[in-house]
Amino acid sequence: MSVPKKLLNDPNACAAELLDGLILAYDGQCEKVGKASIVKKSIPDGKVALLVGGGSGHEPIYHGLVGTNLADGAACGDIFAAPSPDIVLDATKAVHRGNGVLFLYGNYAGDVMNFDMGAELAEDEDIEVRTVLIWDDVASAPPTKKEDRRGIAGLVPIVKIAGAASQVVESLDELERVAIKVRDNTRSVGCALAPGSIPATGKPTFDLADDMVGLGMGIHGERGVGEIPMCSADELTGKMLELIFADDLEFASGDEVILFVNSLGATTHMELLICNRKAREILAEKGIIVHQTIVGPLVGCQEMAGISFSLTKLDDELKKYWDMPCQSACYSKMEGRQS
Repeated sequence: MSVPKKLLNDPNACAAELLDGLILAYDGQCEKVGKASIVKKSIPDGKVALLVGGGSGHEPIYHGLVGTNLADGAACGDIFAAPSPDIVLDATKAVHRGNGVLFLYGNYAGDVMNFDMGAELAEDEDIEVRTVLIWDDVASAPPTKKEDRRGIAGLVPIVKIAGAASQVVESLDELERVAIKVRDNTRSVGCALAPGSIPATGKPTFDLADDMVGLGMGIHGERGVGEIPMCSADELTGKMLELIFADDLEFASGDEVILFVNSLGATTHMELLICNRKAREILAEKGIIVHQTIVGPLVGCQEMAGISFSLTKLDDELKKYWDMPCQSACYSKMEGRQS
């Protein structure tokens, strides 16, 4: 496989340079804190703070989800690498407004270790921290071992709803409860048609034959349920949604959901819309009501070709938080169902 062409300066400086560019894209709403954290400039005193974070290279998540009614800040790691504990501490201190900080991030070993260390450092400075891990990927572990699952594209609706809730809740306990609730009501599955690459080496993140699809693979190319022959958009959409429906979260007729159709990088909007057409048909046949649809490249792995589907099951509380408007440099929605 040839090395993909990328517009880079120093391949080893990608994470730092993209963070600088992202902060500039916020047009003064956010600032850089410490070595590699991005934080909103305006966080009210007494607010329960929401901190997200993870490795760079998956833009626009996580650090592109800092903004109005979204996260207060993000701790940013190197390409596909967890932020170090000192970066987590810098971000925690910067977002803290006296009422505790909720950590919300994907369930990966390096992130868990470093955020846990960052939480211990923060607690040494009398900052109360809670953690909610995102583990929405149904392909990465069975329902009986949810704590082993990865966090993938479901983090977008999860962060959106938790970010909205963080504006109105009065306690860290309450924000933690809402974050767990939306996490537990979100299921995702992804697939890869071709790998992405690591900028520092130019090498692909995994090997995949041209005539195969990696079903259930993670956003770094982690192994999923296996490989299947390349097939049509309609067939692949059905196979992927069936993995979600076969999980332990029941989606029944009359349920309302957020549907997120995500590109992992190279898959075009045309392809996403074709798959969205089939996904909506399948959901309609089951009597599932789509409250709102997100279509776009929000959780990527460089130029990986692939798609993921996420379903977030709503109740009145979660719908209220979803319908609040939000704005960031990378994802925004108007009030209600319009986006």
